[in-house]
Amino acid sequence: MSAPLDIVILGLSLSSSWGNGHATTYRALLRGLAEEGHKVLFLERDVPWYAPHRDLPAPDFCELQLYDDPAAMLDRHRDRLTRADAVMVGSYVPDGVQIIDALHALNPQLLCFYDIDTPVTLDRLDQGDEEYLAARQVGLFDIYFSFSGGAVLEHLEKQRGARRAEALYCAVDADRYGPMDVKQRWDLGYLGTYSPDRQPTLEALLLEPARLLPDRRFVVAGPQYPDDIDWPENVERIEHLPPARHVEFYNGQAFTLNVTRAAMRRMGWSPSVRLFEAGACATPIISDDWRGLNELFPDGEAIVIAQDTQDVVAALTGLSDPARRALGENARRRVLAEHTGRARARELARVLHGARADRMERT
Repeated sequence: MSAPLDIVILGLSLSSSWGNGHATTYRALLRGLAEEGHKVLFLERDVPWYAPHRDLPAPDFCELQLYDDPAAMLDRHRDRLTRADAVMVGSYVPDGVQIIDALHALNPQLLCFYDIDTPVTLDRLDQGDEEYLAARQVGLFDIYFSFSGGAVLEHLEKQRGARRAEALYCAVDADRYGPMDVKQRWDLGYLGTYSPDRQPTLEALLLEPARLLPDRRFVVAGPQYPDDIDWPENVERIEHLPPARHVEFYNGQAFTLNVTRAAMRRMGWSPSVRLFEAGACATPIISDDWRGLNELFPDGEAIVIAQDTQDVVAALTGLSDPARRALGENARRRVLAEHTGRARARELARVLHGARADRMERT
């Protein structure tokens, strides 16, 4: 176990998982950091759309502070921010550009960025959209941690000006996700907030199979879906599924579907937290295709990679039950070995310790 670190994270949300995947990513990572003996202060903007949906208002693995005014928050925590071993700003933080500039002016020990949306961030920057990160700020960080790995890291350093880019994939809390002995309610399910660029894939890989297999049962859980979607009668809708119910949800499916945002598919090496959650539950996964997926979960061994509707129908109707279960068990072994919150916390601590040592040598 490495020497304890004092880390301050400014993220989109830790307290509410409603309408965002950031909260579950942070929760797994921060629990892992606590288990490794590290100390974390998480600073979260108090916004009205999360306030009624806080499913973790008082975490027991870190200190959580809500704030209204960024300037007042920075002033209140100035000593902690300058004293901490590392300060990390996450993607989609409200007023992120102003906060990053203010933090850089404070000259913390290490200033880092955690991009949980790397391909989306880069697409936005290319379009001149600097909602939470300005293009000029990429080079301000000592380390740019990226949700996406592979060639994206070289791109960040050589094309975007990052001083150092490191992959920090999302992870799953292995103590909270695992197989359960529950009734199988659905043949195929999907968990995810509505996104226009994911919807065509959801149509092809779940809604169309549901129409072709009217005797099978399907489910889509997640908020913000438009009223004009034509849901087949055999597709159940769940508007919001809090993390406490994810395990039972995954275990109630014969297969679960993973759908990736278009920008992340194009860039590759961008595994969703849903992949690791389902894998930890040993729920067989059907996923759309992108670079790097076959290396993380080999096709036909630990996952079914579907190119179209017929691939999904073939999996639902053609795979034997032992073959289906083997997919889930193989995925679980891979997740527990490499993609838990504690494993990810160790990766983060190793990089931060190395960066601190390098900085001390330079000074």
